[in-house]
Amino acid sequence: GCGETLEERVNHLEVVRRIQQETGGFTAFIPWTFQRENTALGHSVREDASAVDYLKTLAVSRLYLEEVPNIQASWVTQGLKLCQIALRFGANDVGSIMIEENVVSAAGAHNCSTEEELRRLIRDAGFTPRQRDTLYRTYFLN
Repeated sequence: GCGETLEERVNHLEVVRRIQQETGGFTAFIPWTFQRENTALGHSVREDASAVDYLKTLAVSRLYLEEVPNIQASWVTQGLKLCQIALRFGANDVGSIMIEENVVSAAGAHNCSTEEELRRLIRDAGFTPRQRDTLYRTYFLN
C-alpha cells in the first residue's frame, strides 16, 4: 500500500476479483507494502503499513480472491521472518531467489536470500517446499 484507505484497498481487491471472474487470467496476487525510498510518492505518504496490516491484507486477499489460485508472500519487500509468518496467513508461495532485482531495491528494500534459506523457511513454517515455473507448474518436489 502507498497510503490508501481501507476502502480503497477493498475497491482494489474488488477490481482484481471481477477481472479474475471474467478472464481467469491471474495466476497469483502479491500484496506489497509501499517501499518509499527514492520514489516520487515517498514524501507524500505519511505512514508506512505495519506488519500486522500487511498480514491482514494478505489474509483477506486469500479469502476474497478465492478464484486466484496463488497468494504470494513477498520476502523481498517484507523480509524473511514476516514472509514465513505470512504462510500461516494464507500465502501459498514465497516467490523465488532474486538473481537481479532492481525495482524494489531502488525503492529501499534490500532483502536477499538463497534457495536453501527459502526452503528452510518454508519447512520451519510446517510446509513442504516445491519448485515451480512462472505458470505455477510444479516440476520438482523436495
